[in-house]
Amino acid sequence: MNAEIVDSFSQMVREKGVDKDVLHGIIEDIFGIMVKKKYGEEAVFDVVVNIDRGDIEIYLTRTIVEEVEDPNMQISLEEVEMRGNEDELDIDDEYVEKIPLAAFGRRLVTLAKQSLNQKIREVEKENLFHKYKDLVNEIVIGDIYQIRKNDILVNHNKNELMLPREEQIPHEKYKKGESIRAIVKEVRRGKNGPEVIISRSDDLLLRRLFEIEVPEIYDGIIEIKAIARRPGVKAKVAVESVDKRIDAVGACIGMKGVRIHSIVRELNGENIDVINYSPDLKVLVERSLAPGKINQVEIIDDENLINVYADTDQASLIVGRQGVNIELTEKLTGYKVMLIRELKDIDELDYDVDLYEFRDELGDEIYFKLINARFDSMLEVLKATDDQLGRIEGFDEATIEKVREILKTGLQED
Repeated sequence: MNAEIVDSFSQMVREKGVDKDVLHGIIEDIFGIMVKKKYGEEAVFDVVVNIDRGDIEIYLTRTIVEEVEDPNMQISLEEVEMRGNEDELDIDDEYVEKIPLAAFGRRLVTLAKQSLNQKIREVEKENLFHKYKDLVNEIVIGDIYQIRKNDILVNHNKNELMLPREEQIPHEKYKKGESIRAIVKEVRRGKNGPEVIISRSDDLLLRRLFEIEVPEIYDGIIEIKAIARRPGVKAKVAVESVDKRIDAVGACIGMKGVRIHSIVRELNGENIDVINYSPDLKVLVERSLAPGKINQVEIIDDENLINVYADTDQASLIVGRQGVNIELTEKLTGYKVMLIRELKDIDELDYDVDLYEFRDELGDEIYFKLINARFDSMLEVLKATDDQLGRIEGFDEATIEKVREILKTGLQED
């Protein structure tokens, strides 16, 4: 029976990956409980386990007495004599006997196996917890095996990882069976074992991808100073080289863009701007908001505010689609960024807008009067003198001022 039991335990070691020393301790505990169930809580015993030999030995120690009051703790000298008393023991000596497993009955042995299975599962869960705890902030690669409403389940080395909706890249499409790369963000203890949360939207995933694709970053020659990201849309990465001979941005982009393109593909087309870091906040802001041209950067530390002054025609470049450039610059710097548009002198404007674009604001009456007077564009009206506009029927001083205000407002919005 011993070999049979230990063989079943050894099989658990192979299948579950439980350390032999850990299993040894578990077996001792389980059979110790079994001895106490049969001989009482005060029983004195030793459990000797040899997994390699497939052997479990249980030794019970009792005190030799003249008259037995507690058979679990005592044994009579007469009984010892009947068993041979090879060591010539006497009253008050300790008698040690080997207890065969069969003496416990099949029910207790079965209970021991069940208890061991439970302990093994607990150890397995604990090992799994610590395994993934050590992988927090690192990249793992797994296969998608179930897509649910609020999360995606990923198989990683036969373990279940969870990619919640809030950790997914917005609008990214996932397919069952596809391989997926993500960062281990959190490991929690759950009722049925550890819950491993992974993320594709975390900034740290982008950092780890750069470390993989750019050896200079992994080796510490180039340092990522800051990352700002709107997952699936755009990211800005500020880098700095500790070796001035190495171009930090060029190294991250790679020959013909091969390095950065690899990262972009992994992130489902997320646009990535790599910029040279500067401890000078004004310089960092200018680089972050490029290619928009900035006239002035004003830093107000007391309000944690940065005012960016730029010509109106640069606004769309500076702000970016859906304000993404401003948002990412705020994340990079930790400051609130306000764009203040400066209107160029009319004579300096290098673009014009058809007057039709202002028809709704001007109203049909004023619009058609301007058209009939051969004013077809915004600049033509703004450059006209009071005398020229005053010749139009119904254009008094107030009307002229109103028209100019409407066009200048539209100019600022552009």
